[in-house]
Amino acid sequence: MGLRLDRLATLYVSDPIGKHLRPRRTSIPILMYHSISDERRAGVNPYYQTTTTLKVFAEQMAYLGANGYATISPAEAAVVLGNNAEASRKNVVVTFDDGFLDFYTDAFPVLERFGFRATVYLPTAYVGESRASFKGKPCLTWSEIRELRGHGIEFGSHTVTHPQLYDLEPGVIEEEVLRSRQTIERELGCIVESFAYPYAFPEPDVAFKGRLRETLRQAGYRNGVCTTIGRPDARSDIFFMERLPINSGDDLSLFRAKLEGAYDWLAKPQYLVKKAKSWVGSANS
Repeated sequence: MGLRLDRLATLYVSDPIGKHLRPRRTSIPILMYHSISDERRAGVNPYYQTTTTLKVFAEQMAYLGANGYATISPAEAAVVLGNNAEASRKNVVVTFDDGFLDFYTDAFPVLERFGFRATVYLPTAYVGESRASFKGKPCLTWSEIRELRGHGIEFGSHTVTHPQLYDLEPGVIEEEVLRSRQTIERELGCIVESFAYPYAFPEPDVAFKGRLRETLRQAGYRNGVCTTIGRPDARSDIFFMERLPINSGDDLSLFRAKLEGAYDWLAKPQYLVKKAKSWVGSANS
């Protein structure tokens, strides 16, 4: 495992300082997983890895269970945060992006062992009655999704084709968010209210966020998550709730720190990097 500066800063600076200075407001960690597998992208910094081994995932779920966490849905999290009331229990939201088959074969049995729920966000172009693949990995089929739904797993939209929405025309964005929702509702016979933004979320562009929020609302969504780092609280936009990226590099010390808010510091440098990139892009256009 490569050197993780984010881990060092979190455990040895943010965590000890935050225990005394972190604001005491209601916040809910939303964990962002992708694939449960032993695969690791060669030459990619541990921070950017998107896979979690089954062993590490099981350890993380066991930690949640041993420490009294209850899993809730994004919709339930939005209600708690909207009321801005002191939570009566330790809540956590478990989410999976991309709808990979290994959620069914590996993640779900672990979740079921601990009585946990999760929300899986589907890019519907890669889900069918027969097996399809996305990013070189097999995806869930509708029959597997229906089975999971029967066991309490929720499903949300991750667009149709998983594009970077920021690069698309408004009409194409509308098609991506509306058609994916309609497809999932038709296949599962239930209302779909949650949306996950693919790729890096352009939070510095306030105008884009406003347009997208209205597009999502018009399409029938009531909440959503994105890739902005942190734990959402009463100040968060419920259509773009922050999440905590999780992978095999998160040992239990870092996992605990993320749950308790010590990783939230990274949101500010993440924002500044995106802001700088937008300035450079504007200067070169």
